[in-house]
Amino acid sequence: MTAASTRLSVMMFLEYLIWGSWLPLLALYLGDVLGFTGGEIGWIFATQAIACVFGLYFGGQIADRLFSTEKLLAVLHLIGGAAMFSLAFQKTFWPFFIVMLIYQLAYMPTMSLTNAICFHHISNAQTEFGKLRLWGTIGWIAASWPFVFILAGKTGPELQAALASIFTVAGIASIALAAFSLTLPHTPPAPKKEMEEGSSAPVKAIALLRDPTMLVLFIATTMDALVHQCYFQWTSPFLQQAGLAENWIMPAMSVGQIAEIASMAALGWALARLGWRWTMTIGILAHAARFFVFAIGDPLWLMVAINVVHGMCYAFFFAAVYIYVDERCPRDARASAQGLFNLVILGFGPFAGSLLWGWLGDVFRTPAGAVDFSRLFLAPAALALAAALLMAVAFHPQATRAS
Repeated sequence: MTAASTRLSVMMFLEYLIWGSWLPLLALYLGDVLGFTGGEIGWIFATQAIACVFGLYFGGQIADRLFSTEKLLAVLHLIGGAAMFSLAFQKTFWPFFIVMLIYQLAYMPTMSLTNAICFHHISNAQTEFGKLRLWGTIGWIAASWPFVFILAGKTGPELQAALASIFTVAGIASIALAAFSLTLPHTPPAPKKEMEEGSSAPVKAIALLRDPTMLVLFIATTMDALVHQCYFQWTSPFLQQAGLAENWIMPAMSVGQIAEIASMAALGWALARLGWRWTMTIGILAHAARFFVFAIGDPLWLMVAINVVHGMCYAFFFAAVYIYVDERCPRDARASAQGLFNLVILGFGPFAGSLLWGWLGDVFRTPAGAVDFSRLFLAPAALALAAALLMAVAFHPQATRAS
């Protein structure tokens, strides 16, 4: 492994350690500690989607045209770290919503910027990107295991205080990545001679959707991102209701990330043997399988074990999407093209999903007031099947790169 690839691997490790520190337990914290309703929890999760619009234009335009990507990454993570520390002290809905929105405005652009840095410094995205991105998965797993000990044996107010530590861990990791970003390989904007006069990088990225194949991918990605949001929004409350101790929820969810390491390593092989269409279709079908099993709801060991399909859900679809888009976009719009699909994967889909799954969480209640997950999880399972069918029938990728 070269010095540059080592630094890129560490970047991915910290990028996803930050996200994995707070996201899996956020719904549990908002409901059990702060007492927010399903609708309010949905709006908190929707801040991610709002921020993705900012990430598409400002993050992409600045990185593609104005500012070196690694320096922009440092500034954004410094802001995000400060916001994370502040979230631990917010106890009511509106202050929490506003600070979370500030955090997401800083963090969400970094998702596409880290991808863009990797693609800038590797020669073969299909074979090399998965090996770098799997370090992000390792970072996510590393974030989950300390909470086995942080939350162990705690109940009542003590447990509530311990749950707030998710923001402290994320804040520390954010500041660390802000400093480390300044050591990353230099990733300058595209040379002026490669830019079209007066053109906007985000506009060029959006113009890719004139290709019918890219449009189909955009729609299917939106549907699958909506499904993906249900996993993050309701899995921790579901596992708690199924009888899993709070301190084991994050490790149980990390089963999927452990499998993701193998899936990332196998992604190049899958693309070479199965092609874009079937690799991505399998990734979406894995979502459907997980939610159908979740809808069964018993036994507990199966609810934990089925998370193993998360590896295929992410690597075979979302990571493959990033690679496909990078191969087919103009060089002076790469960060913006990544931002466009980040807008879908982390924006439009999750925004609609946050509100939909939050609303369904209030609608599907048992007489005792608990969420009826057996009915709730049938909805994302059916939507995943529809997205997989769309990809299988209508997605016909070309072998040539976009001009």
